[in-house]
Amino acid sequence: MVAVSVVRTDEHDPLAGIEVGERPEPVAADGWTVVTVRAASLNHHDLWTLRGTGLLGSAPLPRILGSDAAGTDEEGNEVLVHSVVAGAGWHGDETLDPGGTMLSDVHDGTLATRVAVPRRNLVPKPAALSFEEAACLPTAWLTAYRMLFRHANVLPGATVLVQGAGGGVATAAIMLGTAAGLRIWVTSRSEEKRARARALGAEQAFESGARLPERVDAVLETVGAATWSHSLKVLKPGGTIVLAGTTTGGDPPAGLHRIFMTKLRVVGTTLGTRDELDLLARFCAQQGIHPPIHAVLPLADAVEGFRLMESGELFGKIVLRPPQLSAPE
Repeated sequence: MVAVSVVRTDEHDPLAGIEVGERPEPVAADGWTVVTVRAASLNHHDLWTLRGTGLLGSAPLPRILGSDAAGTDEEGNEVLVHSVVAGAGWHGDETLDPGGTMLSDVHDGTLATRVAVPRRNLVPKPAALSFEEAACLPTAWLTAYRMLFRHANVLPGATVLVQGAGGGVATAAIMLGTAAGLRIWVTSRSEEKRARARALGAEQAFESGARLPERVDAVLETVGAATWSHSLKVLKPGGTIVLAGTTTGGDPPAGLHRIFMTKLRVVGTTLGTRDELDLLARFCAQQGIHPPIHAVLPLADAVEGFRLMESGELFGKIVLRPPQLSAPE
């Protein structure tokens, strides 16, 4: 089968470690199953792996990249793949399992014609979503869903600032938050991205670092050092920052004095549970939400997809479409 693999890591030239070519068919272990991938989306997690800074563990290279996929199971059902692989004896929130990994960390990932996954990781795909749209949900959209509805500590009508409009988490937060009755504000250096964010439902869009008309109830932060100070300054006393990544790199300055003097909450999170992915998929179908897609490319053009994501000049997700082959003998 055709797959996109990491064959070596390079902090300075990560795309040089990508190889697109034939790989052996996946074999399902006990309790696992094989999914035929119809669409798979890219995430910054893949770039971190290519740079050698991801959760590589002791798994050897080459290894197939990718954590998000939508496709069909062995019975022909249309499914989403939850990307967190919990330990065999783990129960409850999979993201809290100390031994948990994402697909492509240790096990081969989803950028392939077929992928082996734990059977418990399958979620029904709503008919209202295309395979390409559904493939956007398991990482970026699930992270946004959990940030908003589990950690932000806000009620409908509250104001939430989303730093860095344009990426997968940010666009998801805009659409999910608006559908849930939140007042969503966004920041971006790009006027084009600010305009597109408003078209998705953001009430207001500001230049990065701009003075806001009023303080906000919560901030969703995925950018990092470039926006951290601003995130602290714009919060109401008692407000919450939900931190789910630093896509621009670097550790945010602590800002500890402001945090304790104004009783702010800083909550760290990544991804979400299998059940939350199921709820997210149903919510999108119920509300008529369709994830924005920057580009759909054939799997063979994976390097171009990664180049687009690495540039940051995109709005929405990059989705790869594997070639559809006959069932393995």
